[in-house]
Amino acid sequence: MAGPKLFVEVHAQNSNGTRLLRSPTVSATQLAFAYAQNIWTVPRAGGAARRLTSFQGQTTSPHFSPDGKWIAFSGEYAGNMDVYVVAADGGEPRRLTWHPGADLVQGWTPDGKSIMFSSSRATWSPSGAPRFWTVPIEGGVESPMPLPRGYQGKISADGSRIAYRMNNSWDEERRNYRGGQNRPVWIVDLKTYDLVSPPWTDSKDVDPVWSGDSVYFISDRDGVANVWDYDTGTRKLTQVTKFTDFDVKSIDSGAGAIVFEQAGYIHELDSKSGREHVVNISAAGDFPWMMPRWEDVSNRLTNIAISPTGKRVVVEARGEIFTIPSEKGDVRNLTNSGGSAERDPAWSPDGKFISYFSDKSGEYRLDIEAQDGLTPPREILLDHPTHYYTPSWSPDSKKLVFTDTGLHVWVLDVASGKAKVVGNDPWMVPQRTLNPVWSPDSKWVAYSSRLRSMYHAIFVSNAETGETKQVTDGLADAVWPAWDANGKYLWFLASTDFGLRSQWLDMTSYDHDETFGLYLVVLKKSDASPLLPESDEDRGVGTGRRSLPPGACAGDVPAGGTDATSGEQQTQAPRGPRQPVTVQVDFDGLPKRIISVPGVPERQYSALHSSTDGIVFYLQAPARGQGGGGPGGGGGGSELIRYRLCDRRASTFVNSVADYDVSADGRKLVYRAATGGGGGGGPAAFGGRPPAPSLFIVDSDRTPPQAGQGRLNFTLRMYLDPKEEFKQIFNEGWRNQRDYLYVPNLHGTDWAKDKEMYGAMLPYVMHRADLNYLIDMMGAEIAIGHSYVRGGDMPDVPQVQGGLLGADFAVENGRYKVTRIYDNENWNPELRSPLAVPGANVNVGDYILAINGVELKAPDNIYRLLDGTANRQTSLTINDKATMEGARHVVVVPVATEQALRTRAWVESNRRQVEKLSDGQLAYVYLPNTGQPGYQSFNRYYFSQQDKKGAVIDERFNGGGSAADYIIDVLQRDFDGYFNNVAGDRYPFTSPAAGIWGPKVMIINEMAGSGGDLMPYMFHYRKLGLLVGKRTWGGLVHTADTPSFVDGGSAIAPRGGFFARNGKWAVENEGVAPDVDVENWPKDIIAGRDPQLERAVTEAMRMLKEHPVERATKEPPSPTWGVRPKR
Repeated sequence: MAGPKLFVEVHAQNSNGTRLLRSPTVSATQLAFAYAQNIWTVPRAGGAARRLTSFQGQTTSPHFSPDGKWIAFSGEYAGNMDVYVVAADGGEPRRLTWHPGADLVQGWTPDGKSIMFSSSRATWSPSGAPRFWTVPIEGGVESPMPLPRGYQGKISADGSRIAYRMNNSWDEERRNYRGGQNRPVWIVDLKTYDLVSPPWTDSKDVDPVWSGDSVYFISDRDGVANVWDYDTGTRKLTQVTKFTDFDVKSIDSGAGAIVFEQAGYIHELDSKSGREHVVNISAAGDFPWMMPRWEDVSNRLTNIAISPTGKRVVVEARGEIFTIPSEKGDVRNLTNSGGSAERDPAWSPDGKFISYFSDKSGEYRLDIEAQDGLTPPREILLDHPTHYYTPSWSPDSKKLVFTDTGLHVWVLDVASGKAKVVGNDPWMVPQRTLNPVWSPDSKWVAYSSRLRSMYHAIFVSNAETGETKQVTDGLADAVWPAWDANGKYLWFLASTDFGLRSQWLDMTSYDHDETFGLYLVVLKKSDASPLLPESDEDRGVGTGRRSLPPGACAGDVPAGGTDATSGEQQTQAPRGPRQPVTVQVDFDGLPKRIISVPGVPERQYSALHSSTDGIVFYLQAPARGQGGGGPGGGGGGSELIRYRLCDRRASTFVNSVADYDVSADGRKLVYRAATGGGGGGGPAAFGGRPPAPSLFIVDSDRTPPQAGQGRLNFTLRMYLDPKEEFKQIFNEGWRNQRDYLYVPNLHGTDWAKDKEMYGAMLPYVMHRADLNYLIDMMGAEIAIGHSYVRGGDMPDVPQVQGGLLGADFAVENGRYKVTRIYDNENWNPELRSPLAVPGANVNVGDYILAINGVELKAPDNIYRLLDGTANRQTSLTINDKATMEGARHVVVVPVATEQALRTRAWVESNRRQVEKLSDGQLAYVYLPNTGQPGYQSFNRYYFSQQDKKGAVIDERFNGGGSAADYIIDVLQRDFDGYFNNVAGDRYPFTSPAAGIWGPKVMIINEMAGSGGDLMPYMFHYRKLGLLVGKRTWGGLVHTADTPSFVDGGSAIAPRGGFFARNGKWAVENEGVAPDVDVENWPKDIIAGRDPQLERAVTEAMRMLKEHPVERATKEPPSPTWGVRPKR
């Protein structure tokens, strides 16, 4: 009850009413706004607001019609953000759009007959550049506005002009941003497309609205986002508000007033007098999705650990710690603490305790609790508050080892509660690979740490003294140490082909999978290798127990099966306790006692763990292209492999495994099946939540289990109070930036003050989406890119996937006519065009008369009839004329998105244009990002055009990814000579053979960033050619390992930033400027031109003329080395 009480108390103390009121709009008599992702109205004087929508999903962006009778808004009633309209006095919202792309309401046409919205539907941009559309209030066909791009905008009252913001920003909340995505407000004449804009340098100017002849907009040009007024008649710019605390966030106009959101309140500004005041509004109501409730959190299960003898499993799920019985008993929730996060449980080998990290105090500490959960946990405060990982108990249950945010290895003495650092990894990369493990005698900790070379080596630390020794030499990448249960050997995985993958951020690492072999090191000088040569020798027939048959090991007894040594039918006999061992590590000569384990082919292995004497397990990821859910795979999972010294064989133990854990006695293991494999889960229901994972407990030292054997039956239920959970998530979001940000000063912000400042709005959060908004605003104070706040457990909404036909349409003769079919590469699953598959027999000019038997006529919306058809067989009635007479029926399978089809069409159009403008002398290569798709696009388009003399490299709308060192290296390549060619016309090979040897020009724009920032930076730094276009985004930091929230959401803290060789931070919050600044003005694009592309070709051709490619076209005269000298 604490949450509702606090909510009431805060309201009582606050004279300005409810906060977190968003997206206000105004009519002559009312205000409308969004709160708790619902639409509300209130008289302009304020007071108690009336709720127009009551929906658990998101409804946002309300806009009054010019006459004040209607409110248009965007809502996700069917799982997709579409345009809706509702009477201002209330009623049932009416849906107007059905396209599966997001449709965001911007306002109305001046006559009040249509609603204007922005949408990325029909875009050619791979990053989904939106444009403006209109849809009639009565419903019907949507129409694109002529402007090629548009994100926020309003049409003037006389309908002659539009003031708009061309592009969105990848991080809308980011403060003090000065990169390429800041653009001036453009004011365009809708007849001539002539353009003017307010004075502008580099500020973030957004959300323009009209009031008379003035355009009001939000600008942060004075350091805080305020309202500014640009008079289009006098061309005078005036600052209207002068807030110094919270930014102005959204704005609208109407009835002679300007309304805006600031500090969570709605303000009204009289556009004539300039007077401004806060409107006191109370928004109270029931929010069923915020009510405390019992929740099944089985699908949030993570971090599994098995009890010492396999009787139970302990797991983490949504910040709670549960234990699950193998057969008998009930699931136990040990923590029952919905307002805090408990993470990373581990079970003590003596079976008495379970440890976990808890942030109940506001910082993570270590809790140790009795395994039955009947007594309060012991709380151990840690000296360095941060996030902690991978706890593991020592075999004697007296110590714990774990790691932290800074990649330190800690050993904690349970009795004293004191912890000390015994190791660390000096490199921050996304994969946490320390993986510390205890020796069987609890004296030593082995872990894997990177060297300066970026290769991993195995280290061993004395847990008492902290003395640390390096075991492997660093010339192979050694990871995943595991002590053999007998204490004689230390196992590990090692790779000698790690080289190109060592630089994880570089594109050079692509297509170079790291494969590992299995190794062990004999720890004691006097011990022999367990893999000495073997020889079969006949020793006669004895009277005792029969010896093992070939290929069998002691313990090969399936339940109810036949013992391998006696041949008699048995049940599994109880096994004795593990005998204590003493581990002796002779470091002298230790590297020379490393042995490669035979019979284990090099593959993509991970997660090596020991079991009983001479037995280890590890995961093998599927080969490239075979899916899989393990390391390097997709959804199908990895194979769990068991290797046994007794028969020197590696064999599959279980298929389709996501992860696993071995019991302290080594005789049981728990594994989690990968989704869709191994008896686990199956795919999520269409549009629903993912399934709960399947857990299995099996014998690790017996024969492999049968399919489904050992499956656990469980449901994890917790009492969830969203308000309390929101507090924990808010605090975690604040800590994430403090603990994970790439620089310790948090860019100079007062982070504690920021938490207090934004935390004051936390009691008003009544929807998970608003919590993301609040955390994002707080994080924006640090002023850094890539600090995205995403996801979380949003209330469930219906999910219906609309289908698309990969075509453009126009309404003619009252019917939908096909005007273009995007028919690129039907053999490519990502480019499947429904109307272009062989046999569909649909052509440009044909009419679509019906869909699934329902007749289609304008003004019916074609996307309404395609709703729910994505990836489903759909019947179309087709004719080459607008009548049913002679029509034919075809069955097609609509796609969920056309973006790849449209992007490929744009790329091919550009390639043909470059071919035409350069008279066939220049190649055109498009790079959608610097990830795998960009890598593949470069390899496909660059080398297939290596007969060209130069190249135009287009990285506009590049979404980033890796550092594109590979692309830059190839572009920089020059040839050293030739090899002659004995075929055809004997045109010589160059050496190296692959490349384009002439001039290069790269086109850039504001929607290229991250890796799309770094690539043009490197291109310019290495003087490879000219940059043409507009300044890039300015987001050159990388992300790595920020932990997720308990409900699956995230607030990313960048982990590394780029600085130049001159020792100064570079590109971040600046972008890369072009050598030749070229704007793609709307008028030019509407006229069918691409000035940036045209200028790139012009520059490349000029460079080619000035520096022609000198390439031999024939070989020199044949040598005469075989001619004998004349006598």
